[in-house]
Amino acid sequence: MPESLSARRLSRRGLLAAGGAATLAALLAGCGKDDDAKPAAGNTGGPWSFTDDRNKKVEAAARPARVVAFTGVAAALVDFGLDKQIVGVFGETKRADGTTDPQAGDLNVESVEILGNVWGEFSVEKYAGLRPELLVTHMYDPDALWYVPDESKDKILPLAPSVAITTARVPMTKPIERYAALAESLGADLSAKKVTDAKTRFDAAAESVRQAVKANPGIKVMACSGSPDLFYVSNPKVSTDLMYFAELGVDIVVPNKLESGDYFEALSWENTGKFPADLILLDNRSTALQPKDLAAKPTWGQLPAVKANQVTPWDAVPRFSYAGAAPLLENLATAIKNAKKVS
Repeated sequence: MPESLSARRLSRRGLLAAGGAATLAALLAGCGKDDDAKPAAGNTGGPWSFTDDRNKKVEAAARPARVVAFTGVAAALVDFGLDKQIVGVFGETKRADGTTDPQAGDLNVESVEILGNVWGEFSVEKYAGLRPELLVTHMYDPDALWYVPDESKDKILPLAPSVAITTARVPMTKPIERYAALAESLGADLSAKKVTDAKTRFDAAAESVRQAVKANPGIKVMACSGSPDLFYVSNPKVSTDLMYFAELGVDIVVPNKLESGDYFEALSWENTGKFPADLILLDNRSTALQPKDLAAKPTWGQLPAVKANQVTPWDAVPRFSYAGAAPLLENLATAIKNAKKVS
């Protein structure tokens, strides 16, 4: 995954340690005894279990009906048919101007509690108050729960079972399938027209990428992200979406001096031209520099792909659903089809 904010985000481990009983009691004390005693509405159907990608079998007496998730995960689960089960989210959800962050997809952000809107924010008090029955998030590295802060994990994790889905070192189709399976276990109907239509669109979009590569061979693609001090080139052997793009035939730059975790190579701005590329996929998150910001970097403007205006937005943390991923493939196919060899 091409995480340009900081490499440290990708090396967070040891998130499964349980907190002490005193911590748990203190958190729940402020939630209201009556609320604590009430079963969640719709929490029926007998025992529930799901084995996540830590190979951990998560079990509950009944199907969880109060789910808290990383915003992109919540959006993916909504794509697969969940709705009122999502009661809280964490991660970029609303922009500074109040508009919904693209990561949220079709999630109704006004109907959920936002526990944190940026990296490192996670209100333990709000989380406890939601009476969560399940926490779900990505897992880029073994046992590291995405956007669950290290400094408060021992207070967060005892409050509800957690599910982690691998989102690195496997092609993008794998986490999509895993989130679909999780959604189904939570009550989603994967045979619903909304879901099957999205799958049909995804399959057609994947084929459009294959055909674009065949129609315009030799186009070299570089996935990257900019920060004020460094230029990050992402590794298709680790980033799940890039790995899938490569499976479809896309020729993607493979960096060779990788940082910890092997997610990317960090270049000084003086060395941005190290890897020749005809088409640039540029991290479009608000945490990364965008084209208007990059205009101030002379070496950026000298890149052949930039000169040729062959730069396209890239969702560096994709939404792992067929509905979320199909537009990414469609946009990629169009960019490849229209690109000219310039490197």
